[in-house]
Amino acid sequence: MRKLPDSLVRLLIVIAGLASVVLCIRFLVLPRSLTDMELHKQSAVERELEKPIQFAGSGICQECHEDEPATLAAGYHSTLSCETCHGPAQAHIDDFEYKPKAPRQRDFCPVCHMYDPSRPTGFPQINPIAHNPLLPCIECHDPHDPVPPETPRSCEACHAEIARMKAVSHHVQLECKVCHEATNEHMLHPRAEKPTKPANREFCGSCHAEDSDTVATPHIDLKTHGGRYLCWQCHYPHFPEAS
Repeated sequence: MRKLPDSLVRLLIVIAGLASVVLCIRFLVLPRSLTDMELHKQSAVERELEKPIQFAGSGICQECHEDEPATLAAGYHSTLSCETCHGPAQAHIDDFEYKPKAPRQRDFCPVCHMYDPSRPTGFPQINPIAHNPLLPCIECHDPHDPVPPETPRSCEACHAEIARMKAVSHHVQLECKVCHEATNEHMLHPRAEKPTKPANREFCGSCHAEDSDTVATPHIDLKTHGGRYLCWQCHYPHFPEAS
């Protein structure tokens, strides 16, 4: 059997010594409260149970407030707990003289509804500086049934990022309805009722084909340009720079 090099033997001795020290500390020095997992879990549960209860849960709110939870369950805020907006309510359950907060300041709703490009397309977003300045949100919107007082009059209300991009593109003069058809139902339920988008090459060709009467636009031969691909698969229509 081949003899191990002295350097490797010394390294193994050091490792064994360190392992022995760690095991001694683990089983002989450290208190049981730090090494016994069951004891740790039990003490953690007891510690948490000693803390005062703050949240009551939305279910108990319905025992006294019948109308608001029913309205909430049928509206856009159906996934929100009452305490999301009103704060911890256990103190109110214990003593009805204590009133939960009712957000009326203008900076509360924008926590969710201020424009953020990372939010899903169609999620209601606003610019709090320009949108009904100085007025509290509840002046126009019932938080339990937050249907807007009127349907958005422009696509920009929900598609602000696209509108900003289109504003500096060659398509800035085109209205959205030139390329898209959207029903009134889309304005109320944007995810369920989607607008149309061009489904053939001839649509863009009405402006960009060689025989098009549209002036001051790039013209191409639809038979050879782009092959079988739809135009918007290579050119982003809201900012249609040549790829």
